[in-house]
Amino acid sequence: MNEKEQMTMTKIEIPSSEFTARVNRLRKLMSERQLDACFVYGDEYRRENLRYISNYWPLFERGAAIIPSQGEPIVLAAPEGEMVCREMSAWPDIRVIPDFACVTVPDEIDYPQANYTNFQSIFQGLKERHSLKRIGIVGLDAMSTNVWTAIENSLENIEIVNANDLLFSLRMVKTEHEIHCLREAARMADEGYKALLKEAAIGKTELELAAAAHQAAMRAGAEFIPFCIVSSGKRVDTIIGRATQKVIENGDMVMAALAVQYEGYVATIGFPFVVGEISEGQKALIDLLIEAEEIALSRLRAGTKQGWLVAGVKEYFNAKAVSQYDLYPPLHGCGVAEAESPYPNEQSTDTFAVGMTVNTDISLFGHPDGSNRIEEGLIVTEEGYEAMSPLVRELCRQWKETGKISV
Repeated sequence: MNEKEQMTMTKIEIPSSEFTARVNRLRKLMSERQLDACFVYGDEYRRENLRYISNYWPLFERGAAIIPSQGEPIVLAAPEGEMVCREMSAWPDIRVIPDFACVTVPDEIDYPQANYTNFQSIFQGLKERHSLKRIGIVGLDAMSTNVWTAIENSLENIEIVNANDLLFSLRMVKTEHEIHCLREAARMADEGYKALLKEAAIGKTELELAAAAHQAAMRAGAEFIPFCIVSSGKRVDTIIGRATQKVIENGDMVMAALAVQYEGYVATIGFPFVVGEISEGQKALIDLLIEAEEIALSRLRAGTKQGWLVAGVKEYFNAKAVSQYDLYPPLHGCGVAEAESPYPNEQSTDTFAVGMTVNTDISLFGHPDGSNRIEEGLIVTEEGYEAMSPLVRELCRQWKETGKISV
């Protein structure tokens, strides 16, 4: 039985032992910063850090995990999501906090059967068991003022520091289990994109293409679709346009990108195409994007400077006189967020490392022949890279050999 068959027979997920290892690595960083505890915030919209450290992903509500320097982590949930938190959480000590109720409304919602505690009680308990003089907060940028004020008021005489960078650092290089989850997300994204390409035809709406992608990816096992971008004709100039009722016409360029989440990990795919008759200018634009993608891939390997990869793409676009349509860097990290560190520019001196996972975003926007991008998930290796899934590589091959793509 080969590796692929073995992985198909067993669910691909992050084991509990890995969450323990993550907490231990975080504690090492906490010790270097002289932090007695770390408070990791998350909600439905900024779930990545909380999911990474606890496996909990709030729905409608907020959540957090408190990692003391010693002892078991504490996971905080809101009343409506308590049971799903208990179902998902890697840690059994779960407390319910009224401040974490529904993200989208300011009203105080009455949950008469909720067994509430509060920040004051939790932090007091930690003080009694451990020294609690300095605490790091991860997710300050995502919290509401009300939540931050409630936390701050409960930490009197305790120094509070922004610890966002600790989780960004931990998440940068992926383990074998994380890479397995990303490969699985990429497989599902491929299935969704194939369905989108098959649906693409004159007379179809952008929403019909998006619906096909959603359905195929979810049938393949996706837990969530963070986004599905579909725009056509002049709407490609919107850069990240949502699908609409616009009908696709003959000769319309389509810009589509699909992000698929599996076990918390997000893989994204995007490849340019034209429905119906294609112009020479549209062909030339797609050629530019594919050639820039190949340049980026030729510079992606462990030990190389990230800025060198970015510079290669920028230099190519400059040589082709299209720099005015090149709006942002051509690559970023991916993992529990669709876009995460690193997000290098030409001046970046950091190097790629084995086990980093990245997503190309080779794009030109506002060009007279259209706007489009190529997005492809990749694993950094010692020798270069490994594509997370085969579809983009196959579409590039088809285009270079025939000037067409098919699925």
